[in-house]
This record gives sequence, structure tokens and C-alpha cells, in this order.
Amino acid sequence: MKHWQKRAVEIFPGVLVYTTLIGAIVLSFIRPLWMVYFIMVFDLYWLLRILYFIPFLLASWSRYRKAIRRDWQADVERLPGYDKVRHLIFLPTYKEDANVIRDTLESLDACTYPSKRMVIVLAGEERDQENFRKISEELVPAFADHFAELLVTLHPKNLPNEIPGKGSNLNWAANQIVPGLIEHGYDPDNVIVSSFDVDTIVHPQYFSCLSYSYLTVPEPTRSSYQPVALYNNNLWESPAAVRVAMFGTTFWLMTELARPEGMMTFSSHSMSLRMLVDVGYWQKDIVSEDSRIFLQGLVHYDGHYRVTPIHLPVSMDTVMTGSYGKALVALYKQLRRWAWGVENLPYMVEAFRGRPNMSRGVKFAWLFKQMEGMFTWATAPFLIFILGYLPFWVAPERFRNFAVFQNTPFTLQWLMRFAMIGLFVSAGLALTLLPPRPAHYSRPYAYAIAMLQWALLPVTFIVFGAVPALDAQTRLMLGKYLGFNVSPKRKKELLKT
Repeated sequence: MKHWQKRAVEIFPGVLVYTTLIGAIVLSFIRPLWMVYFIMVFDLYWLLRILYFIPFLLASWSRYRKAIRRDWQADVERLPGYDKVRHLIFLPTYKEDANVIRDTLESLDACTYPSKRMVIVLAGEERDQENFRKISEELVPAFADHFAELLVTLHPKNLPNEIPGKGSNLNWAANQIVPGLIEHGYDPDNVIVSSFDVDTIVHPQYFSCLSYSYLTVPEPTRSSYQPVALYNNNLWESPAAVRVAMFGTTFWLMTELARPEGMMTFSSHSMSLRMLVDVGYWQKDIVSEDSRIFLQGLVHYDGHYRVTPIHLPVSMDTVMTGSYGKALVALYKQLRRWAWGVENLPYMVEAFRGRPNMSRGVKFAWLFKQMEGMFTWATAPFLIFILGYLPFWVAPERFRNFAVFQNTPFTLQWLMRFAMIGLFVSAGLALTLLPPRPAHYSRPYAYAIAMLQWALLPVTFIVFGAVPALDAQTRLMLGKYLGFNVSPKRKKELLKT
């Protein structure tokens, strides 16, 4: 793809979003009736979308509840090929506290799946060399005997054709570790690779369930494996807006898990080593490495690649800086980084053009899903909560006696009331996913507050939904590419409790 063609694709999402938002404002003044009809149709579409998603969310939640009660280790031990499966787990880290990494290693060691069949790679950054060496010197001797191997890599800084971040760190670590493992007899077809955020606390049965799925699904090397992402490690100490945003992410992912034919991987997930070797590991010049590695597999295998749901949780930290205001700023930056997944669109267009054996239907479906997701992320909250009311505020007096002008506000109110079903379902399910309240969190009426916090949804929907998505698409449109920022997690004083 030529440079101007790539720039045209990068500009397109932002232009589409700004055309919609600016058009909605202009039409509210010059064609208010058109805008009223548009908002009625859009709100109805959004209601139908919510009603469509709720059954998938409930189905995924039901499967989650069943999965956490099942003895996966007993089941997987009875399967042929169980003894051949090995796990390679990458833990890229940058400026993390030793206690965060210790918690992660302890959770891996506590799994029902034998930890002696796990190879752990602690992947540090030269930019954080002094801190990382102290951590590795403390933790490697303490945990080395608990796993098949506990290896350490140090990603050099300022390498060419890279941007600092998780993707480039993973690329370096894999290139340092994988050839040696294969040389020592590890079969890429029997090795499951997990790319985890370093604060990931796995469910005790996660690797048992993952191994079971790997041994039972068709063509296991042609699939990534996505667990339920919870942000429970420090949830009780987080600001209410952060909790709502993180639960929103969890519910979106659970809905995707119930219809995985169109989903990409997100955050901590797993895949086969065979696929990683085939695609050349993670790309080192992108931010959204979690979704991009799935797309690399999709492209390499001409569309014959998928996501297999794992209905067990992995838990991570919410953003936490010790200050309410700073936590909200950190949350915004984290969500903007997630929204930077819009950078996948130019990659998809260029990569799909070079794969004549991939069906046009598959190409169109993935491109449409990418565009539709980015578009609604950046526009729907503005249209529903702000711009949808603009024509009623600014329309000339001659329009105000029209029946449609008098009746539409009541219609919109009822549509939004029906849409509140999604809010009540989310609030109820969130209570079932809350971690036990820690002893040091003595705030009264904690569970009542956990319910009432969902009243913040319209605000978080805009400030921590549409705005960071619009920010990301604007940056891509202007060619001001986003770098990788590490979200601050648990406060050190909380780590000691």
C-alpha cells in the first residue's frame, strides 16, 4: 500500500465520525425535523442492540458460573495427549512493583494444572533495568524450582523499527526464548502460549480448562483462547467511575465470548506456539498487540483462524494512583490506548489486499465489524445523551407546534427507559462478580454503593467511552500516532496490607 493510500485509510474513521457529529449539530439548526427523525431511528436501533446483546451476556454469565464450578483438571487428565501439553507464559513488565509480580507467580504456582509443565518468561525493559534486576534477583531464586523454567529477558531500548511497549517487548522475548525451547524438544503444536499483563491473577483452574479446550477443539493451532477479563485485584479501592468502566469492559467481553465468530483477542489471552512461529511473533511497532496478534493469525491462515472462549476469569488491576483525580486521568489514558485499536484498520486493508485466497465475505465481515465498532464507540454516547436533544433546544419556533416535535421527547424518554434494562442487568451481574471485600475496606453500605455507582453510566459512557475513542481516531486522522503508556496500578501501601 502506498503512503497516500495508507493515510487515506487512517483518515477515514475520523472523517466519518466528525461528519456524523458535525452533521448532527448543523441539521439541528437548519433541518431540525430531519434530525428528529434520525435520532428516533438511532435510539430505536440502540434499544434493539441492547435487547440483542442482553441474552448473549446472560448466556456467557451462565457459562461462567458453570465453568468456575467444574473440575477441569480431573476432566483434562482423562484426555489423550494431556501429557504432551506444555505452557509458555510471557509476563512483560515495566516499572512494576515486586509484590505485583510475586502475586502473579504465586497464582500460577497455585493452579491445579502442574506448574512443572509451565515455562515462565519474565520480560523486563532496559529502560527500567535497575528496578527489574532487583526484582528478578529476588523472585527468580524464590520461584525457579516451582516451574519447569523461570527465564528472564531484558528488552534493549532504542532498537530500530520499534515503539517502546508490550508488543516490542514480547517480540524480543519470544525471539530470545522460543528457538532454544524448540531446540530442546518443545513441539510448537503442543505448546500453548499465554500473553499476560504482569498483574494477571489466573483462576486456579484456568490452565486446566485451557488445556482441555486445546485438546478438544478442532484444529487447536488455528485458534486463540480468550478468558473472561475481570479487574478485581484492587476493585474495592478504585473510584466508582473506574469500577463502572472496568465492569463495562468485562460485560462487553462476555457478550463477545457468547458469539466468538466475530471477536478478536483482548488483554490477557492464550494461543498456540505454532501460530506464533508461523506469523513471526508479535509485531514490534504497534500499541494494540493483543488484537493485532489475532489478526496476524487471521491473515496468515487466509481467514481460517478463530477465538475459542474460555469461560474462566483472569483478574487484573484497575488503574490506581492513590489520587481520585489522577486515577481518572489514568483511566482515560488506558481507554484511549484501547481505542487505539483503530490502528488495526489500515493493517487489515493492506493485509487483506495481499491475501487472494481469503474470501471476500470474510474480508468484508471483519472490516465492517472494525469500522462499526470504532464508529459507534465514538458517536453513540454523544448522539444519545447530548445531540439527540439539541434540535428541541435550538429549533425555530415555527417547528415547535408540529406533532412530531411535541411527541418525540416522550417517545425518546420511553425508548431510554426500555434501554435501562441493560443498566439493571449490568448492575445485578456486577454484584455477582465482585471479589470479597478486603478487611481493610471498612466503608459502610459498600454493596449499596456498588449498585448506586451505575447511575454514573451516562457520564462514563461519554467521558470514558466516546471521548477517548474520538481522541484516538483524531490522532490517527492527523497522523499523530499514539505511543504505549503503562497504566499505574496498585498503590504500594495497598500492596503491603
